[in-house]
Amino acid sequence: EGMSFLDFLFPKFCVHCKKFGSYVCDDCFATISFFDGGFCVVCQKAAIGGLTHPLCKKRYTIDGVFSSLVYQGITKRLVYRFKYKPYLTSLQGILDDFFYEGLCQKEAFYRILQEDVVFVPVPLHASRLRMRGYNQSELLAKGLAKRFSLSFFDCLQRIKKTHTQVGLTKEEREKNIKDAFVVKKLKSLPVAVFLVDDVVTSGATLKEAAKVLKKAGVEKVWGVTLSHGN
Repeated sequence: EGMSFLDFLFPKFCVHCKKFGSYVCDDCFATISFFDGGFCVVCQKAAIGGLTHPLCKKRYTIDGVFSSLVYQGITKRLVYRFKYKPYLTSLQGILDDFFYEGLCQKEAFYRILQEDVVFVPVPLHASRLRMRGYNQSELLAKGLAKRFSLSFFDCLQRIKKTHTQVGLTKEEREKNIKDAFVVKKLKSLPVAVFLVDDVVTSGATLKEAAKVLKKAGVEKVWGVTLSHGN
């Protein structure tokens, strides 16, 4: 295939080993791990299928979280590039593939697909969106909606400019993200939601966003993330 003008401007090197040809070379592709575990974001312990433990659940608690990849090595670099290098939004096709494949392997996720459910992105604060130019979670949510032939629904707004969650304890993360989201004024809200983000660690962001959605009248909320980190 001939090189496009963009390939000439931004030649494709493997994000991990810098080999020329593609963003992920075959050798590095082989090191990517799918996340086959499941954990409860409330107590941080293992949970079958990634569903929140019944005893950990309250009225406005998120119903579960599904993640496709383990956030390590090349996956970390892919997520970082996707987040901070605008011209690398062309990574989206690769990441959509990984995200889709990882979710397809999850039985509990597949059962929920039969319900009337929509994909909702975790929003960025307006100032960060201006700086970055796009919301990576929105791109991922749109990619999944297309793959699964479901609707994309942008109904959350971030009203608090939060600090990065990196390096914070679980308690600090929860305090940092508290009251960060509101539901947009819309005629109607979906019954069930897949809340989409790029990485989940403590789950503080997903829990807070799910709480806001449920208080507004959404019945079921599950998180779906490209990757799961410690």
